[in-house]
Amino acid sequence: MQVTEHIHAIKIPFKLSVEPGRTVDRFVYAYLILGKEICLIDCGVSSTEKMIFDCVRELDRDPKEISMLALTHSHPDHIGGSQGVVRECGCQVAAHVDAQPWIEDVERQSRERPIANFHSLVAGPVKVDVALRDGDELDLGDGRVLEVVHTPGHSRGSISFIFREDGALFTGDVVPMAGGLPIYEDIFSSVRSVRQLARIEGLKVLFASWDDPHYGDRVYELIDEALHYFQRTHEAVRKVTANFPSLDAKELSSRVLKELGLPETATPTIVVKSIEAHLRELRHEDVLKD
Repeated sequence: MQVTEHIHAIKIPFKLSVEPGRTVDRFVYAYLILGKEICLIDCGVSSTEKMIFDCVRELDRDPKEISMLALTHSHPDHIGGSQGVVRECGCQVAAHVDAQPWIEDVERQSRERPIANFHSLVAGPVKVDVALRDGDELDLGDGRVLEVVHTPGHSRGSISFIFREDGALFTGDVVPMAGGLPIYEDIFSSVRSVRQLARIEGLKVLFASWDDPHYGDRVYELIDEALHYFQRTHEAVRKVTANFPSLDAKELSSRVLKELGLPETATPTIVVKSIEAHLRELRHEDVLKD
């Protein structure tokens, strides 16, 4: 799907295991920035490189023209297909230095952030050729660059990319969807990162991993809604904890999701970790307070 003059979006479906024998349907977006060469931002899960390559061919381009794979962070639905992409294209891989350990050692990630079907989502490790830090720029050729913004919170190594030529902001999972499952490691880092993105001027398109692209004023509205959803989630955690102080983290998380109006389902470990991030900050009533 062409979104701007240079950017095409690819919607990649996958299944996430939420408990033994039970999966839920999810999707994630990858993006192509076309120029003399091609930059791929994120690549979905294992074996989805075929979908990416088919999209490239439909644009009358060759997958081997992908010269850069830029990863917003190290989670399975963003790096899972990296091995297949690199094997076919021989491209460089760029990621934040804090994401590098989990990308180059996926078994370590599986141990430290377990997901039931991790190994069906991630084909294997890849080497990070370009270790990024806040303020770096990725040269895309033809005078075009991707600006790197370190936006931790969802994960320590999460980054966002700005492509000024099209007014595009790529956020991975840094900006949560209001009304969606809370998935992040640190609430205050998340708030600071989203606020940092809100201060970027001239944005025309938001490319988040969890939804279709959004345009114009809606970009800043969604960022603002995300901030208020952090606070709403924090208030739900405080309320449930006050009413049910003896619950374990998993049951408490389930009740928090119900308080947020989310449909009753199994509560994945990654969501429990998010609720625990709020539990560590219960002394604070307002996570948006400067």
